[in-house]
Amino acid sequence: MSTARSRRRGLVAASVLATATLVAACSGGGAGPEETSDEGDAAGSENNPVTLSVATSQNEQTPNYYCGVELLKERLETADVGFTIELYPSSQLGPDADRFPQVQAGDIDIDLQGASALSSTFEPIGVVDASYAFNDVEHAFQWIDESSEGLFTNFHEATGVTIVDGWFFGSRTFSTADIEITSPDDLAGVPIRFPNSPQFLANAEALGVTNPVSVAVEELYTALQQGIAVGQENPIVATQSSSYFEVLNTASLNNHQVGIHWILVSDATYEKLSEEQAAMLDETIREIRPENRTCVEEATEEILDELRSDPAFTVVETEDIDIDAFISQSEEFFESYFTGESLEAYQAIRESAG
Repeated sequence: MSTARSRRRGLVAASVLATATLVAACSGGGAGPEETSDEGDAAGSENNPVTLSVATSQNEQTPNYYCGVELLKERLETADVGFTIELYPSSQLGPDADRFPQVQAGDIDIDLQGASALSSTFEPIGVVDASYAFNDVEHAFQWIDESSEGLFTNFHEATGVTIVDGWFFGSRTFSTADIEITSPDDLAGVPIRFPNSPQFLANAEALGVTNPVSVAVEELYTALQQGIAVGQENPIVATQSSSYFEVLNTASLNNHQVGIHWILVSDATYEKLSEEQAAMLDETIREIRPENRTCVEEATEEILDELRSDPAFTVVETEDIDIDAFISQSEEFFESYFTGESLEAYQAIRESAG
């Protein structure tokens, strides 16, 4: 992934200018955090040194890491407002669901999580991980920018954690051994591994997988080697970084889920920050989003180009797949699967597709 990594170096080289601009914006004139009163400095105005931890399940070979959390560290530390950032990739601080209580307590300051793990604490957030909830990446980010406030506000009220933004980490597709997937019918009876969470297992049913295999991610490579599962679903970049293509020889680009890692910061962490530091944190997370997306997309295409050139490998292109059949089947399933607030949120997302 040389082009993607070269892009990261270019992004890092631009970080000094970017963070300087943000510092100027956050420290602009008028009444603000630098004002003082008879009591002395206003509360929250002093940039005391603070060390923030950033946790993710992603390993260091994925673009969501080297074009995401590494950029966050470099830009925040370069801003010279007191930040020191410690990174914990590859689930070093525990799997997603186990880390979330630590985020709520402020023991982990910034975490990247998928919505399925978060739904064990706040069920309605899981709808954003439903298969074909979003038509594509553009739809997902349009929804984040224009329509997510209600769901995110309810999530914060229930958990004390803010979803600052979402970073794309790739569209989930099927990778299999010798099985081309062009419609839901091709999945009947095929043992495909899905993560063991209610939302992912619901996705399996919605997509037509009648024999899902729920092994832990740590056991997935062995399960594929031994034929316990003959396929799995992940973004192309994650499949590559985990070496699953060593035992799988077919990728079907049905793009059934827009993979987004939500960037989480708790109230407990914000309480440690000055107003300028808090603004810098939020703005930096948001400014990285489009750069991260470009990096992920470039890395994905590099991997696919290599696979397409391999005569022993088959890539089933999106235009050769009956996407409409997958979308229709998923919509029909989730209209009866979701209830209450979850159903309302799902319907709102689908309506926003236009």
